[in-house]
Amino acid sequence: MFTKRTIKDIDVAGKTVLLRADYNVPLDGSTITDNYRIKQSLPTVEYLLEHHAKVVICSHLGRPDGVPSTKYSLKPVAKELAKLIEKPVEFADDCIGNQADEMVSALQPGEVLLLENVRFHAAEEVNDPKFAEQLAKGKDIFVQDGFGVVHRAHASTEGVTHYLPSVAGLLLEKEVDTITSAMESPKRPLTAIIGGAKVADKIEILKRFIYIADFLAIGGALANPFLKARGVDIKSSLYDPAELSIAKDILSAANKESAKRPFVFFIPHDAVVAKEIDKTSTTRLVDFASNSFADIVNYPKPVPANEVNLEDGEKILDIGPFSASFIAGSINVSETVVWNGTMGVTETHSLRGPVGPFAHGTEVVIEAITGDYGHKPFSVVGGGDTVGYIESRNLVDSFNHVSTGGGASLDLMSGHKLPGVEALEDKK
Repeated sequence: MFTKRTIKDIDVAGKTVLLRADYNVPLDGSTITDNYRIKQSLPTVEYLLEHHAKVVICSHLGRPDGVPSTKYSLKPVAKELAKLIEKPVEFADDCIGNQADEMVSALQPGEVLLLENVRFHAAEEVNDPKFAEQLAKGKDIFVQDGFGVVHRAHASTEGVTHYLPSVAGLLLEKEVDTITSAMESPKRPLTAIIGGAKVADKIEILKRFIYIADFLAIGGALANPFLKARGVDIKSSLYDPAELSIAKDILSAANKESAKRPFVFFIPHDAVVAKEIDKTSTTRLVDFASNSFADIVNYPKPVPANEVNLEDGEKILDIGPFSASFIAGSINVSETVVWNGTMGVTETHSLRGPVGPFAHGTEVVIEAITGDYGHKPFSVVGGGDTVGYIESRNLVDSFNHVSTGGGASLDLMSGHKLPGVEALEDKK
């Protein structure tokens, strides 16, 4: 249950509402290549307009490092938003200052104004109180709906709440409710699939899932230090030696947990390897173990050297077909699946072309989650690379919940407090 007040708990009629959205969308020049985040903000924007609020939207785009740049301007977003809501969207060339203040004052109920990128000011990311006060100037209410930034204590996420009554938007409520429910009260069995590049980024979520999931699988470069810990010579695969001790600790914790209850922690038992990350690369399949179930769950057992045959210069770039099938089998008997991180390098995939050579493991996971094998569990998807890939495949609607926040969803799944949420008013 979401514990913060939302726009439905207050009267917004005639009020000037400062809405923090997350419009950090991908651009090709001035063309938006994916409007998913803008579309996800529409329920809140439309609710405010229907209830006769004056809507002033602030957001960031990219990493301009406190310097104005046409490359990171929100002007294309204003045009796209206007198309989606079928209403004019005014645009201010700055988020503070005389022009912005005058445009805010002139706004009428049912009208929308989008302010320029808040990160054009270095004061935004350091949560400068004076900048936050300037953002709040001329507004009556603050509405936080940018889930992708609520894990940051910035001026437009936390600072502004000190100057205005502050509540949540409908997207923020949905994100927090859905992810929290999946973590705290899932319909079981619960399968967690965690990929990505670095163990350091996922250590807390891995540790949490060891104690709440029924099946936990890892893939992507995230699996490499775990394979190394089991005795696999991973050759040129992406790997940070500092993460080896972390991987060993996690393997030990998983082994102890599996002795207490039915729980499986699965690391890849085969992989797709190549010497170059290129869609034309020659690939090979490599087996790491005998693939018996006893080996799969026997975490401390080292892998015999003769079962591993990576060659010099080769990199592990995707999970292999056995690993993908094993994970898919778990998904097919699960009622809830939480997925964060691709199983391999998906960047070589093109929207109109065939699936990239290192995306097949990710594709099998997608097929299993979306019901291609006969059962469709409730699915929660997070992580920038994962979401970006399923967006490129036009498959967003095939999942129950696709999060708009990468770091925010990871922090929430890990059990962290989110500063941009904590700063909002409680329902009671």
